[in-house]
Amino acid sequence: MSDSDQDEFIQMEVKGLMLDPISDAPIVVLRDVNGSRFLPIWIGVPEANAIALVLEDVTVPRPMTHDLFVTTLHGLGASVVQIEVHNLIKNTFYARLHIEVDGAPKLVDARPSDAIAIALRAGAPILVSESVLKNARANPLLDNLSEDEKIKEILKNLDEEDLGDYTM
Repeated sequence: MSDSDQDEFIQMEVKGLMLDPISDAPIVVLRDVNGSRFLPIWIGVPEANAIALVLEDVTVPRPMTHDLFVTTLHGLGASVVQIEVHNLIKNTFYARLHIEVDGAPKLVDARPSDAIAIALRAGAPILVSESVLKNARANPLLDNLSEDEKIKEILKNLDEEDLGDYTM
């Protein structure tokens, strides 16, 4: 059992998507539900599009991959209980889906971007381990700024090496 398995988990929500000002890579920004910390995670364009569809409440004529996954789970009598971003190793975030099948819990390894897209579709909580928040240098909010200004300020204050560290 790794340290992250014994770690405290903080419930987060998707604050939004933005582009890295240096690389133009999409970033999903998580915010703890108490509003005290942000966690930016650099993701791929297809996953950003999948997340944006849910955030913008866009209905597509045919199911997208994450929709198909959740629909298939439900068809098999399974459900997504929660997702966790549970580890950060060599600048790569790790996530897992907590799925329940016939009352039995199952863990499925996933990229954070896919796990978030699935959680949004399934209405499942998004959790991040306290150690990931500390190791990723999640930033405290700056009280006198609007939320958009806070995110921009946080990203502006990251070192250039921080922006290029995270891989998909």
